[in-house]
Amino acid sequence: MANKIDRVPVREQDPKVRATNFEEVCYGYNKEEAMLEASRCLNCKKPRCMDACPVGIKIPNFISEVLKGDFNKAYEVISEDSSLPAICGRVCPQETQCEGSCILGVKGQPVSIGKLERFVADFHRENSKDEPAKKAPESNGIKVAVIGSGPSGLACASDLAKMGYNVTIFESLHKAGGVLTYGIPEFRLPKKRVVEKELQALFDLGVKIETNVFVGRTVTIDYLMEKEGFKAVFVGTGAGLPLFLNIEGENLNGVFSANEYLTRNNLMQAFDEKADTPIFHAKRVCVVGGGNVAMDAARTALRLGADVTIIYRRSEKELPARAEEVHHAKEEGVNFQLLTNPTKVIGDENGWVKGVECIRMELGEPDESGRRSPQPVAGSEFVIETDALIVALGTKINRLIADTTPNLDTDKKGRLVTSSETATSRAGVFAGGDVVTGAATVILAMGEGRRAAKAIDRYIKERY
Repeated sequence: MANKIDRVPVREQDPKVRATNFEEVCYGYNKEEAMLEASRCLNCKKPRCMDACPVGIKIPNFISEVLKGDFNKAYEVISEDSSLPAICGRVCPQETQCEGSCILGVKGQPVSIGKLERFVADFHRENSKDEPAKKAPESNGIKVAVIGSGPSGLACASDLAKMGYNVTIFESLHKAGGVLTYGIPEFRLPKKRVVEKELQALFDLGVKIETNVFVGRTVTIDYLMEKEGFKAVFVGTGAGLPLFLNIEGENLNGVFSANEYLTRNNLMQAFDEKADTPIFHAKRVCVVGGGNVAMDAARTALRLGADVTIIYRRSEKELPARAEEVHHAKEEGVNFQLLTNPTKVIGDENGWVKGVECIRMELGEPDESGRRSPQPVAGSEFVIETDALIVALGTKINRLIADTTPNLDTDKKGRLVTSSETATSRAGVFAGGDVVTGAATVILAMGEGRRAAKAIDRYIKERY
């Protein structure tokens, strides 16, 4: 029986080698491995995996095509629902979504849905070079603006372009991609080979992009709608402002937000000695936090030559990062100080970080998130010597758009308030992704962008 076959492992770079380079860690499946893994799928009549996918990819259908060896057909199936399959196959938390709901996972290992999606997308990209470029759909002449070129904005723009709208994306940075470009490291998500190719598919649909446009400063939403003739606007600006510890010494030299550290390295190629972008090459680095961003920052610092320690106030069981990322970090030599919390950053006479005072923690009763609340252990303070501290505690919303757009409601955390149809309180303005939900995942943001595209289409057809 199909489910008796063990899950096919994925080939990876040797940990000792990859800890010294920025090349992609996972090699992915080849044809034979993909077809063997596809044979494990039970092709359930009521596929729970599909229900758990935020964009509703027809998972059993595409896996059936992989099993037949028709990889281009499998790509067509995925593309009906996903604009960025090569990206989602790499960075989505499949273990808590599609794979987490796979029936095979009840008593064994679920089908490796994410790795199969990645294989299909990579196969298509590498073998469709001779195919004629897709023609942009016939335009209906109606202009829609998308603010932000992260996952939600890209998904919304793609769907609207396929409907015939004239879509322009406004991006504040000098490159498109949002968190895909500035946040996720090259060793997890190659930029030229994957991200830029996925973006090109979007531009082939006729989507335009204007970079270096900071909506709220360069232009306002009012200006876009009243002067530029955009009939609707989608806000997908994400959650880009870093949170800090608010402890003594946090303003010392050598303290960074993970956002800044990763942006310098990913978007501006600071890891390349030929790049003009400076980055601090510390010998010892501490990273505070336990999410995927903390793992990304830690593994980046490691590749830049540092001895790296992650400081996290709960136990390993509560780490919010993907299990795969924690596993890779450990393999590469990242140290973990668990049940530990920083209380003070210690500086030298020149104002540079030389250590972090910490306190041991113990877990008490569960908090609102269901995780047990960490409590300090009296008298357990100790110091970790370090040259740099990277803070990866999450992000919050930049209020610039809300503050420069009349009648745009936000909640107490600054997130845009939307209806179930992704509409904001301002007529013609829609929003989705992290700017609405707070920091979440790429695939959830994409799902919001796709829902917004449908809502915008309905809104425009009712009025124009």
